[in-house]
Amino acid sequence: MNKLKKQRQIKDQIAAGFIWLSAAITVGFLFWIIWYILSNGLQHVSWSFITDDYTRTGEEHGIFPMIVATLYMVLASIAVAAPLGIMTAIYLTEYAKIGSKFVKVIRFCTESLAGIPSIIFGLFGMTFFVGILGLGFSILSGALTLSILILPVIIRTTEEALMAVPQTFREGSYGLGASKIYTIWRLILPSAMPGILTSVILSIGRVIGESAPVFLTAGMVARIPDSLFDSGRTLTVHLYKLTTELFTIEEWNQAYGTATVLIVLVLVINMLTKLLAQKINKASH
Repeated sequence: MNKLKKQRQIKDQIAAGFIWLSAAITVGFLFWIIWYILSNGLQHVSWSFITDDYTRTGEEHGIFPMIVATLYMVLASIAVAAPLGIMTAIYLTEYAKIGSKFVKVIRFCTESLAGIPSIIFGLFGMTFFVGILGLGFSILSGALTLSILILPVIIRTTEEALMAVPQTFREGSYGLGASKIYTIWRLILPSAMPGILTSVILSIGRVIGESAPVFLTAGMVARIPDSLFDSGRTLTVHLYKLTTELFTIEEWNQAYGTATVLIVLVLVINMLTKLLAQKINKASH
């Protein structure tokens, strides 16, 4: 009996060792990438680099137009995808019959969307939003394309967050005479809000990190867009352009500086969203 117990303990220790090793490798890769980019790029980031306009052959090599275009793209994409994704997840968890054909079709569609390469979304957006709808190469065309791309992330993550809310919450609310809408709006959604914000964080990271769907729909104009109907170049597309046109050391420095700002922007957005999720979670309890 003791021998069998020792064997189980050894197996548990080996499994735990592999788990810790995998986690350490994952975190190590993350810190290595961040350190590599920051160590090469921080020295090239200055106030003028962040606030100046960009000219290919002139003296100004700032990234302010790209920062503005990136923020426009993130806000517009989330504004379209978040309500659709959250409402779809609410329908799947609170209203739809488990195992119905319609639910199976929705799940199949979301899973299929999640597996489609991003360049396909770009080709679709260029054909439909840019061409057929006549929106042209614009922030709106790019945002609508990216909103379709991030829908599966929002739906699946929100659905899991809603299902994690204990069933007793619903039963207690219905027992007190509350309606279904009231229960969802005032009880279920606040309880699931940290998970919903997690889906938004993941979606923001996906939007910022995409390049192919963006330059096929939003274009590559390196100026501040006046509206959603203007073309714009995001930070990722700008980084792509710099790395494919590297002819001088100055352009290498601009590429590293742009990558540094991009990483810092993602980290800041993630931290702010996490803090907001924690505050909402405390307020709901």
